[in-house]
Amino acid sequence: MHHELWDYNLPPAPGLIDIKKDGKTIPALAQVGKSGYMYILNRVTGEPVHGVDERPVPKSNVPGEASYPTQPFPVKPPPISRNSMTRDDIVTADDTTLDHAKACRELWDKFGLHNEGPFTTFPVHTEGDNAKPAIIFPGFTGGANWGGTATDPKLGYIFVNTKDAPAIGWMTKNPKYTPGNSEGLVEYIRTGPQGLGSFTAPAHDADGKQIGNYPCFKPPWGRLIAVNAATGDFAWQVPLGVTDSLPEGKQNTGATNTAGPIVTAGGLVFIGSTGDNRFRAFDSKTGKELWVTKLDYTATAVPMTFMGKNGKQYVAIVAATGGGGGRGGRGVAQGPQNQGIFVFALP
Repeated sequence: MHHELWDYNLPPAPGLIDIKKDGKTIPALAQVGKSGYMYILNRVTGEPVHGVDERPVPKSNVPGEASYPTQPFPVKPPPISRNSMTRDDIVTADDTTLDHAKACRELWDKFGLHNEGPFTTFPVHTEGDNAKPAIIFPGFTGGANWGGTATDPKLGYIFVNTKDAPAIGWMTKNPKYTPGNSEGLVEYIRTGPQGLGSFTAPAHDADGKQIGNYPCFKPPWGRLIAVNAATGDFAWQVPLGVTDSLPEGKQNTGATNTAGPIVTAGGLVFIGSTGDNRFRAFDSKTGKELWVTKLDYTATAVPMTFMGKNGKQYVAIVAATGGGGGRGGRGVAQGPQNQGIFVFALP
């Protein structure tokens, strides 16, 4: 990213794959990050395998902020996560519940949320002006996050899981800022309108009991995607995760997810990652879910596989619950309250 304003860093290492294309073998890498794109590059020369275009993007109106006029967009693959939103993208009663969809529309209209497509910037807001807060996709956690990709050299597929979670807000004067201050404080900071911490709304059942607080944009809210490295096209994509509290028939929403997948030579993609506590296996060629189990905790780790002394293949994953964040000075890490290593034998 040029002059990166969105915290769109690259949490994972690139995945390596040799691509068979036009009778040649291209030593390639696939790099994903929180921007919601996958860049497939020749790992020797750095050249894009399927092209990258520099396209104009929205301009920042923060005083003194010279945002870059363009950003690099892969010609292929398509975006791997949501990167824009309009009012038409708000959930409907068919997606969740009638009262949830109504509450989401009211939130959008009350705060006048706006989005200008990929790389939307946060607008300046001063007291008494008519600035509208921006809703930006992906938000600060991606897109794709630290779990990264898995690659199947036999199929030539790259597997990645992504989530749709926006960032909302605007830029306001920093009350602690003074010109030339020695603390390095900046003049403008990101804040948001009171009452709009995220674009979610509560939902209730027929008896008025709250059953959840769901995203206000149409599902899927999380996906598992297979990219054909040779063509740059999606080979398949499926919702990743369920929302158990939604009515029957509406639960296959996809879910917030973080950790990544692995793929086996036997044609299976294993992934935990989702907040629904499931651990799943998919057919690597078709994306069909072949097996799922519910763990005691959330498996926010990349699975591993190994051969036991008995000659059997096993797959294992760490799952935990509780704990606090501690990265980058944002808090003191408390560690998980409950945790376990869950191991399963393959047939």
